[in-house]
Amino acid sequence: MPKPSVPPTFAPPAFGQSAQAPSRTGATTIALAVLDDDGELALGPGAAELADDAGVDLLALVAPLRPGTAAGDVTTVPVPGFVVHLIGVGGAGPTDLRRAGAALARATRGTQAVASAVQAVADEDGLSAFVVGAVLGSFRYSLRADVDDPPVSRITLAAGPAVDAAVLDRAQAIARAGWEARRLATVPSNIKTPAWLADEVVRMGEAAGLKAQVRDVGQLEKEGFGGIVAVGRASASPPWLVQLDYTPAKVRRPRHVVLVGKGITFDTGGLNIKPGESMTNMKRDMSGAAVVAATMCALEAVGSPVRVTGLMAIAENAIGGDALRPGDVIRHWGGRTTEVTNTDAEGRLVLTDALQYAATKLKPDLLVDVATLTGAMKVALGLHTGGYFANDDGLAALIEDAAVASGERMWRMPLADVYESMLESGVADADNAPGRAQAITAALFLQHFTGGLPWAHLDLASVGDAQQERFEWTKGPTGFGARLLLHWLGSDQPLEGISR
Repeated sequence: MPKPSVPPTFAPPAFGQSAQAPSRTGATTIALAVLDDDGELALGPGAAELADDAGVDLLALVAPLRPGTAAGDVTTVPVPGFVVHLIGVGGAGPTDLRRAGAALARATRGTQAVASAVQAVADEDGLSAFVVGAVLGSFRYSLRADVDDPPVSRITLAAGPAVDAAVLDRAQAIARAGWEARRLATVPSNIKTPAWLADEVVRMGEAAGLKAQVRDVGQLEKEGFGGIVAVGRASASPPWLVQLDYTPAKVRRPRHVVLVGKGITFDTGGLNIKPGESMTNMKRDMSGAAVVAATMCALEAVGSPVRVTGLMAIAENAIGGDALRPGDVIRHWGGRTTEVTNTDAEGRLVLTDALQYAATKLKPDLLVDVATLTGAMKVALGLHTGGYFANDDGLAALIEDAAVASGERMWRMPLADVYESMLESGVADADNAPGRAQAITAALFLQHFTGGLPWAHLDLASVGDAQQERFEWTKGPTGFGARLLLHWLGSDQPLEGISR
């Protein structure tokens, strides 16, 4: 496999701990929590020590500034010898602390180090959420040579009781998975060819101690992965299928989950070409594969007790003399055929090969696919909520719980078989693009390749990009889904309640 260079990027902040107040750690940039105490302004841990160290009446200095106490509000206070950021924490729940962490990250861009007591008002879940927010709010990727506001390099968690190292490590692993998924999706497609992405996924997996396996276009053709080959055949960079395997070290006979990610490194729409304005963010149409790869690499760090296989179907949907045509019929792995009536409905064509292969050959306990699949999901849910379909209520409940715990909001969509007849084709087993009920018919199309296994389809097209900075989201690809999957797969019983 070719070894293209990895473009430069920034690293997430490192975390340290100190039992001292922030003003006594040696840091000159510090962050304190600001709260509403029954209508009265209150400052969190570390404030009294700062007042003593700076020789000021801190409340008197702060009060005229009317600092906001809502989660994520930031007020910067000039204190002699220090730059002080007062961060609102709202009700100090996990969502509040995640937003506070992201606000701190934005306020301290371009700073080498900050000592924070904001998290000292939180319980363990809130502290973990604060770390996640601080990492993801720090995200930055740029190929410019003159970036003057890089992410803060180090955050010292000060003023509170010692944080359990395992809790801090787990929070950082979840946060960095979201960071890595964003990084992969942000790399421009002139660099991020299918070969580059396949190589990068293998590099990440091997660095995390995972077993990696790749299939190049010759192997894909020989083994009958007709959907992946057909979608990728017009590109100068042929398609790949990458497999990563994780097995927990201390679990006998672990149950098995397969994650399948859509990895379209750029989507022109094919011969059914997209309008120009719809094509500008298509470098992130491989977000599903990025989320799966980043999740796989963090499973050991979160102590997942199940065996997990990640399959990333990677191709570029390009335009050329050998491009897939409307009206073509392709044969997927396993023999099922599809009439391609819209070449811009290509994501389902690559996912189906991997799903059917997984159901038949890997024989897992359940399947989950992750994709920025249908624009219809944006119409249904807007830009702040992801959609999912599930054929098992127990699996749906697990996804709901993980969505709440991770802060990655999801909404269950109906897997309504009343629309099944819309998939009918006169020349193949199914039509890939009926044109109506688009998100639902896409899910119904995929369901035929799941072998009757418990299965969930995460359609993240509505949340694949952030239009602006908002809480832990930074403008651009969001990496949405990695946190959710890790909260689920890192739980004590990730398959509890699944009926089949």
